[in-house]
Amino acid sequence: MKKTLMVAALTGVFATAAHAQSSVTLYGLIDAGITYTNNNVTTAGGDGHSNFKATSGSVNGSRWGLRGAEDLGGGLKAIFTLENGFNIMNGTNGQGGREFGRQAFVGLSSTQFGAVTLGRQYDSVVDFLGPLALTGTQYGGTQFAHPFDNDNLDNTFRVNNSIKYSSANYAGFKLGAMYGFSNEAGGFADNRAYSVGASYNYGPLNIAGAYMQLNNVGSPTNNVNGAVTTDNTPFTAGRQRIFGGGLSYAFGPATVGFVFTQTMLDNATSLNNVATNAGNINLGDSHVRFTNYEVNGRYNLTPALSVAGAYTYTDSRIAGEKPKFHQFSLQTAYALSKRTDVYLQGEYQHMTDDDNLPIGATINGVGMSSSSNQVSATVGVRHRF
Repeated sequence: MKKTLMVAALTGVFATAAHAQSSVTLYGLIDAGITYTNNNVTTAGGDGHSNFKATSGSVNGSRWGLRGAEDLGGGLKAIFTLENGFNIMNGTNGQGGREFGRQAFVGLSSTQFGAVTLGRQYDSVVDFLGPLALTGTQYGGTQFAHPFDNDNLDNTFRVNNSIKYSSANYAGFKLGAMYGFSNEAGGFADNRAYSVGASYNYGPLNIAGAYMQLNNVGSPTNNVNGAVTTDNTPFTAGRQRIFGGGLSYAFGPATVGFVFTQTMLDNATSLNNVATNAGNINLGDSHVRFTNYEVNGRYNLTPALSVAGAYTYTDSRIAGEKPKFHQFSLQTAYALSKRTDVYLQGEYQHMTDDDNLPIGATINGVGMSSSSNQVSATVGVRHRF
């Protein structure tokens, strides 16, 4: 009897210890480079000049974070992520000076049903379409984004006050949904956001689609405590809708892909300096549309050396004009170790049909040109920990 009681007691202790198993991981990435731009302005409509500058996050935004999990038993875990973005060149916080501006969430994760998390998080367009575009990967990143990062594939903004569901992997199929609360009494829809997305993986084939809508986004006169704040988003509009789809196929050391997205802005009033580095640009009170077509590919020449490239065509409607953007992007990276690599990348953008607009070519993260053409080149180093 005593032996039975002892065994039962020890079993309970070990079961409790197993359920209480937890882990916290410190991680990060530092991306530093030198960027040359042939034409750069500081004020919209001003004169352009060539520029050499030290840059942080030309491919991947520099960040550090804490990621943790506690085993609750039965395939259930408590999880959290706190992730800070910063500028390695001056040590300041990114994302409007937020301590954990890249991500900050806590939730529960089940091996059978998926995860539910609450906090400041990525939307479904970023989660599902981002990995299929070079701007959402380590093979292009910031400077490969579509003009003004109009579809947010480069994470220009995150969603505050959000609750998100991410499913488990069901034979290659995943789905997700997110809702960002306005947090405003009497204004439930004022500065809220919601999105849905899904993906399917079958061997070398990946397919994904997603949709997102933002209400009263970016306006400092509206609810500043809502889902998306004016210091994050490149647009001020009554409503912003983003939808798209993409696919990629891997064969041997090569991967090719295609991504289509469309962004529509209703009652758009301004394009701000988050995207242009050239001050706010008045759009009147108009309907704005961006339709993006990206063809991309990458190839591992050796286990250490890779090349990647993309062509993006953007057909847009802005303040009654029909500007079109053509961007060619190319990157090569060499891994010095599993955690450190050096890279060289360049972009060329040509803009047409922009006669009556106070904007020029604009490569994301570089700034705006005074003309319809812009060239940029960056040499940099990335270290992961």
